[in-house]
Amino acid sequence: MLPTYPYQGRAYHFDPSQPLDISLPLAQGEQQVNCFWAEPVQFDVIRVGSFVGSVAQGGSTNYQRVHLTPHGNGTHTECYGHISPDPTATLNHHLRCFLFVARLVSVEPRPQPNGDLVVLLADVQRELPSGSATTGQPEALILRTLPNHQAKRTRQYSGTNPTYLEPALAHWLADQGIEHLLLDLPSVDREEDGGALLAHHAFWQYPHATRQEATITELIFVPDAVADGLYLLNLQVISLELDASPSKPVLYALTPA
Repeated sequence: MLPTYPYQGRAYHFDPSQPLDISLPLAQGEQQVNCFWAEPVQFDVIRVGSFVGSVAQGGSTNYQRVHLTPHGNGTHTECYGHISPDPTATLNHHLRCFLFVARLVSVEPRPQPNGDLVVLLADVQRELPSGSATTGQPEALILRTLPNHQAKRTRQYSGTNPTYLEPALAHWLADQGIEHLLLDLPSVDREEDGGALLAHHAFWQYPHATRQEATITELIFVPDAVADGLYLLNLQVISLELDASPSKPVLYALTPA
């Protein structure tokens, strides 16, 4: 008997034994995805006196320090604290629920006159029409950009001016009530935009009507075998009192009960 999850007045089945992990792992070295000039992930063996925190090096246990930058190394989830000076604007403080109904859509970025590749509002609207009073939007939206090359798993994005979102798209998603945005890009904004961060501000509606519970998850990877459609999203994060955390979004396909 499969469990059910309610959504828009209907019940949907999902299979807990069939998770679809759309996160990128954190591992040492320069062959991992990286952006915004972050240092590669590093694992350091702890040494205290005669103790060595490595079984391979003769120690009794493995005991390591992890050096990482959430915004630059691997899949991460961020809250409005990313663009706010408020010390209480942390992901751990504002992300208190972890299960959401999500829709996965695939979109092709469009080249702009300046040479940039941008995900446009009109293309997403074709895949995700405006919600109505009876059929609102899902709580979360997952954007898979096309073409969906495996190179996204290890790409070194720094200094390459990666694809980003049209700010009008971020504004529309906020107006539609979508609380959680996940995408396979380093950022919703242009790599270098003079600090404007227009899409971040638009999605969080910061600072005038800040959506404090809303999150953005970047640097996911959705394999081609995962079809566009409706999913139950389990958004797993670390309890860090920071604006961002390494994260592990996991999907479960939803089917009408």
